[in-house]
Order: sequence, then structure tokens, then C-alpha cells
Amino acid sequence: MIIIGERINGMFKDIGLAIREHDPKPLQEWAVKQKEGGAHYLDVNTGPNSEDQTVDLPWMINVVKEVSDLPLAIDTTNYDAMEAALIAYGKPGALINSIGCEQEKIDRVFPMAAKYQADVVCLCINKVGIPKSAEDRVAMAMEFVANAEAYGLQPDNLFIDPIILPVNVAQEHGIEALETIRQIKMISNPPPKTTVGLSNISQKSPHRPLINRTFAIMAMTAGLDSAICDANDEALVDAIATARLILNQDIYCDSYAKVFRQR
Repeated sequence: MIIIGERINGMFKDIGLAIREHDPKPLQEWAVKQKEGGAHYLDVNTGPNSEDQTVDLPWMINVVKEVSDLPLAIDTTNYDAMEAALIAYGKPGALINSIGCEQEKIDRVFPMAAKYQADVVCLCINKVGIPKSAEDRVAMAMEFVANAEAYGLQPDNLFIDPIILPVNVAQEHGIEALETIRQIKMISNPPPKTTVGLSNISQKSPHRPLINRTFAIMAMTAGLDSAICDANDEALVDAIATARLILNQDIYCDSYAKVFRQR
């Protein structure tokens, strides 16, 4: 279970201010803090208020690289900024976050992923919107896999996101997302990886950490590989570590939660 730390995002007030002032300190503090919490990747996102993402996003990448060796999820739909950030990253292993299931986006991003040896988050959404059924989501996943092979990528270079919506407004989507995750594991060999934006499930709901934690464990039993989430929610990280133990994905030891964070 790959934890992608969500906190270096310009939508948070402290990070947004740091980006505007090009102050590296808040970004670096959160990079270190999230690694200590259990993150395996760090998501880096300018948020919506950047005046020039082609400048700000590479700056963020360089700032975070100074204090962390974790791989980075580069989070933007501005693909010129994405390429500038991949150049700044300067090594294989980045995660492009993200593209929808639209051919023009695939044709722009998959060659970039092959060139820079990056993986790609692929969203089950197109110009029509987010499909309700698992079957329609899986059909999009299959489109991504077919295109990946055409561009020299492997299916497991893809992180398919079935897209979860807030449970308080789209309760019926949660079970479809879980079924999508199950079915994605059967569409190719090797299968694509799967991911979710975990905090989406609880937006504007009470008891958000509890909802996030419960959905994460349910999704893991369906085969979820990763989540963009709060790496400093100790109860969430402990629950994920415990689920891995019960699912026989890690060897039992008395300090299994600590080992999970250190790995």
C-alpha cells in the first residue's frame, strides 16, 4: 500500500503563501514531516492560484528534493508545467498526476511518461463526466492499458483511479469504485496499479478521518495499491499497516506499524 502524501499543495493556505513568496521552508517542513509519518511518495501541486506553473512547479520540485529522497507525484493538468517539472526532477520514478480518459491527453502525456520513465495516474473520467457503473470505469481502464502498450509503457506503469466522490452527495458511487478496483486487477498481466484520492470520500462530512480510514481498508481488501492521503493521520497509517498484516502482505512482528513507516 503506497501512501502518497497530499500536503504539499497550494490549496492549503501555508503552502499557497509559500509558493507566492517562493519561501521554501513550509514545503520542506512538510516534506520531512510526511516522510516521518509514513509517506512513500510526496504529491506536489501548485494549486489553482499559481501565476505561472511552468515556473512555480519546477521550483517546488527542486525545493522538496533538497530535503527528501522520496519519489514525487507531480500534480498538474498543465502539461507544459508537467514537462518542466519532470526535467527539474531529473531522474526516473516520478508519478504524473494525472490525465483523464481523453485521447488528446493520452497522446500528450504517455510519450512524456515514456521519455522521462515516469508512471501515470489515469482517472476514470472523460468529457462526459464520471461514470456511475464499475463496468464503464473498467472500460476506461482498458483504454488506458491499450494506449500504454502502444506507447511502450507497461500496464503497471499506470495507477488507475476509479474516482471516489463524497459519500454525503454520491453514496452509491463508493461501492462501484470498490468493484472497479477488483475488476481492474483482472484486465491485464501484469495488472495496472490502482489509486484513489482518499479524502474525497469524506468531503464536507462529519467524522472525516473515520470515513477515510474505513474506506481505505475496504479498498485494500478489493486490491487497492495506493492512496493520496494524509500521511500524518497516525490512526489512518496504523490502520493501513494493520490491514496489510491481516491480508498477509507483511510478515507479523510486534513493531509492524513502525516497520511499515520505515520501509
